[in-house]
Amino acid sequence: MARSGLLTRAPDAPAGGGRVARRDRRRARWPALALVYAVLTVSCLAAVIPFMYVVAAAFKDSAALFSYPPELVTWPPYLGNFTALVTEHPFGRWLLNTVVVTLTITVAKLLIDSLAGYAFAKLDFPGREPLFVALIATLMVPFAAIMMPLLQMMQGAGLVDTYWALILPPLANPIGIFLMRQFIEGLPGDLDNAARMDGCSELAIFRHVVLPLTKPALTVLAVLHLLNQWNSFLWPLVVTRSQDMQVLTVGIASLKGLLRADWGLIAAGALLSMVPLVVLFVLFQRYFVAASLFGAVKE
Repeated sequence: MARSGLLTRAPDAPAGGGRVARRDRRRARWPALALVYAVLTVSCLAAVIPFMYVVAAAFKDSAALFSYPPELVTWPPYLGNFTALVTEHPFGRWLLNTVVVTLTITVAKLLIDSLAGYAFAKLDFPGREPLFVALIATLMVPFAAIMMPLLQMMQGAGLVDTYWALILPPLANPIGIFLMRQFIEGLPGDLDNAARMDGCSELAIFRHVVLPLTKPALTVLAVLHLLNQWNSFLWPLVVTRSQDMQVLTVGIASLKGLLRADWGLIAAGALLSMVPLVVLFVLFQRYFVAASLFGAVKE
C-alpha cells in the first residue's frame, strides 16, 4: 500500500481579517496625518495672511486702515493709493530701473557663468583646481565686509548713482559658476571629445555641443538671478543718490518718512512690485520649483 504523504494546508484566514488589519493601520496613522495637516495649515496661513493683509491695506485709505474695529475689506475699494503712487512719485522710473538692471545682470551672468563653468569642468589648464577653490571661497565673505570697499571703488571711478554701479558688482557673484560647473561636469565627456576629433574649437564645442545640453540648468539659473536681483535692496540703497536711479525696493522703502508713514501707499507699491513676479511664476511655475530643488537631487 502506498504511503500517504499528503501535505495538509492550514485553513485560510477569515476574509474579513485583512480588512480589519488595514482599518487598524489607517487608524494608527491618523494622529500622524492630523499633525502633518495641522503643520501644513499653519504654514500656509503664515505665508498667506501677510500677503492678504498687504492686498487689503493697498485698497484702504488711512482712516479705514486704522479704524476700530478693523475691517478686512472695504467697499468700494479705495484706489487713491495707486493714483498717488503713480502721479506723485516716480514709480514708473523705479520699475524701469529694476527691469533694466535685473535683465542686464541676468543675461550677463548666464553668459559668464556658462563659459566659466565650462572652462572649469572640461578644460585642463594650470592652476584650475586652486583657482576654483579660491573662487568658491569668496562665497564665505559676507557682503557687509566688502560693501564699503566696493562703494569706494565706485566713487573713485565716478560710477555712483549710475546703472554701472548697480550692474557691475553683482556680476562678480561666483555661485552661478559653481552651479554650472557641477552641471557640465555631469555631461558625458565622449560628446566633446568626439567634437575635438572632428576639429571643432573649444568655443564651437561649447556653443554647439555643451550649451544646448545646459538649457535646463541655464533656465534654473536665470530664475535664481532674476529673483535675487529683483529683490535686491542693500547695494542699490548704498550706491544710488537720486530718486531717478532708485530701484523698486529702495523707492518703496523711501515712501516711509522719519515722522510719518503712509502704509496704504507703501502697501500699494509693494503690491504693484509683486505683479511681474507673480506673472512670471504663473508662466514658468515648473522652473521656479526646479530652482528651489536645484542641486538637491543627484541624477
